[in-house]
Amino acid sequence: MKKLILAGVAAVVAVLLVVFGPDLLALYRLDRYIDASAAAYQADGGPWPHVTDVCFGCHGDKGNSLHQGYPSLAGQPAAYLQTQLHNFASGARSNPNMGPLAMTMGDAQIKDLAGYFSRATPVANHYFKPDPQLRVKGLQLVEAGNCAACHGAQLMGHDQFPRLAGQGYDYILAQFDAFAAGTRSEPTGMMKRIAESASPEDRKAMANYLASLEPKQH
Repeated sequence: MKKLILAGVAAVVAVLLVVFGPDLLALYRLDRYIDASAAAYQADGGPWPHVTDVCFGCHGDKGNSLHQGYPSLAGQPAAYLQTQLHNFASGARSNPNMGPLAMTMGDAQIKDLAGYFSRATPVANHYFKPDPQLRVKGLQLVEAGNCAACHGAQLMGHDQFPRLAGQGYDYILAQFDAFAAGTRSEPTGMMKRIAESASPEDRKAMANYLASLEPKQH
């Protein structure tokens, strides 16, 4: 009798495994995936929530923007990012989104955020297709303007000079236009002089070239 009961139990278990086995396996895999994702998230920046979480909607995963109008933060110099956040917070640089956000952040948060994005690996701007003729003209203008003197040989930026390589086309052009119009400034005054002396077509050409560059790791 005992053997019959054990056999019956085994048969029921076998049927349950056949019926519910795939679902149980899927739940197990989902549980493992959630655990792995949570561990990776915490290793990337500590317990939830991260200060950087709010940035991803505009600036992309790990600071690599998919939108031409929003700058990529990945690989930007930490000192530059800190300065810009303080400028947004003080109103020295105006932006309807960044101003209110920066004003909610303390110095420690700003420093942590800048450090996080400066360490992130920048990727190429694959969502922009440059105009070939404008790109060639942009290369000539960038070389003639000696942009590398401030922004580095690979135009990856350093200290207070931002990374230009692989930034969004619309963002770069908007910054050139802002410098030319005097609505954005920087301590050296060099960007204002460059932007003012460039025609609208020249600014488009430089933006074409810079947006098409693949960021190079230092």
